[in-house]
Amino acid sequence: MQIANSTIVITGGAQGLGLAMASHFAADGANLALIDMNAETLAAAEQQCLAAGAKQVRGYVLNVTDEAAVEHVFADINQAFGGMDVLINNAGILRDGLLIKMKDGEITQKMPLQQFQSVLDVNLTGSFLCGREAAAHMAKAGKGGVIINISSVARAGNMGQTNYAATKAGVVAMTVTWARELGRFGIRCGAIAPGFIETPMTASMKPEAIDRALSMVPLRRWGQPDEIAHSARYIIENDFFSGRVVEIDGGVRL
Repeated sequence: MQIANSTIVITGGAQGLGLAMASHFAADGANLALIDMNAETLAAAEQQCLAAGAKQVRGYVLNVTDEAAVEHVFADINQAFGGMDVLINNAGILRDGLLIKMKDGEITQKMPLQQFQSVLDVNLTGSFLCGREAAAHMAKAGKGGVIINISSVARAGNMGQTNYAATKAGVVAMTVTWARELGRFGIRCGAIAPGFIETPMTASMKPEAIDRALSMVPLRRWGQPDEIAHSARYIIENDFFSGRVVEIDGGVRL
């Protein structure tokens, strides 16, 4: 599939990795439907992508955990753009914490259910809902399509990330399942598992946390958002890629 003139839907598309991917595809003349929670950041992202060369850009304020709202927005996108070619499930949150904390033989803290569930709701359920709606519209149109789920190197398990790691392993399992189910409709599904990427979120980390993270990367540097966009491009353009995960982590093994 070619990027030019394709309609690409990106959740979490107004900031961070989502915006980096949107800007990357805009330069090749893609049509972009950007989904995010904040109307102001969406408006700024629309202008940035238009300036970069996008043919058409529309922003949609959406909570990806709201089933009815997801159905409505994807129907709107399908009508406004005359179909959709690519979905990138990028929206996600972090709510890190240890499963339990203990001091002097006593349990002092347990991860609250809400802290666990909130990450599952956005990262896993949100990806499921958006993937389901995109697949339905793509299959009905009969032109095929591509769904890309953004996972993480943390899918293998990482201290302090019970919730996040579970969701990122889950989206990989969905990717493989969807590839097997949707291939008959010409819909390919892939996943990207980034390592430590330089984003506003990582910039807010404490210096000692940054040093600890970079010490785990054999290349001794942050990955760049455009390197993730390049990986998404590969999945979109390679018509025999489906059901696999591309790990872009600089050699990290958690």
